[in-house]
Amino acid sequence: MRSEKIRILKNVFGQCISRGEEQLFTCPYCGHHKRKFSVNVDKGYFKCWVCDTRGRNVARAIRKFGSFSDYREWQELNGKVDLTEFEDLFGQNKDIQIETRISLPSEFKTLVNSELPLSAKPYLNYLRNRGVNKKDIIKWKIGYCTEGEYAKRVIIPSFDSNGYVNYFIARSIYDDWQRYKNPPVSKDIVFNELYLDWDKDVVLVEGVFDAIKAGNAIPILGSTLREDSTIFRAILNNGPKIIIALDDDAKHKTSKIIKMFMSYGVEVLKVDTSGYDDIAEMNFQTFTQRMSMAEKMTSDLHLIDKIINA
Repeated sequence: MRSEKIRILKNVFGQCISRGEEQLFTCPYCGHHKRKFSVNVDKGYFKCWVCDTRGRNVARAIRKFGSFSDYREWQELNGKVDLTEFEDLFGQNKDIQIETRISLPSEFKTLVNSELPLSAKPYLNYLRNRGVNKKDIIKWKIGYCTEGEYAKRVIIPSFDSNGYVNYFIARSIYDDWQRYKNPPVSKDIVFNELYLDWDKDVVLVEGVFDAIKAGNAIPILGSTLREDSTIFRAILNNGPKIIIALDDDAKHKTSKIIKMFMSYGVEVLKVDTSGYDDIAEMNFQTFTQRMSMAEKMTSDLHLIDKIINA
């Protein structure tokens, strides 16, 4: 099997030099003339010692620089799903996805500035009560509106992988009947993909405040996650390990999502969120502890979990 993997790597990256467990290729990212692109064949890790491009799943690089057949064969050698259905799901005959680009409300005011007007205080207080600190505000580019359609709401924008705004969350700072008032565009996106590191474990959560707490996370922004959704496609394309941390009252939804990912060979862990409405309510110490105890899902464990929570 190892020789078959090396054959695929040579198909994609060219000839190589063997160094123990690692194979050294010309880097497809920076093109340096020396063979400094190191791939650990057994673990699937890769790193360029010149441009420092690295990752824990060389399948990403194979998908980017190789053919689909190379990618499919690599996945099958690693015990992943037969990707013939994957080709149909994301192939040329599917409708082309048009990237959504929108504008933030004209009344939007940023909370990132070091000096803020007095009008910003209620919004800062609200965020502080939700466990959002100044570092989070800067990272997520959070702002607010004092007037207009989104008055008395904090605004959390989403940026696509190219840095364009493609969605935003508008959360009332008071207990209004309509807590969220979001833009009239599709939310079938990877929220804030610009800041997502696909080479790290990705946490799948319910809402944006959960994602802020979780760090490298994607909020699903809905009642379910479909097999043809942008989030699901992006995860299959990029190959991260998924950590499920959905609300405790969403056991049935969590079970369906775990089963769906596992059927495609995605490694899934599950966080215990019991005792809290959502992970945004957890303090940092509790969340860190729960994350460290996340349980890797197997077919048997998933079945037991499904029976317990039925």
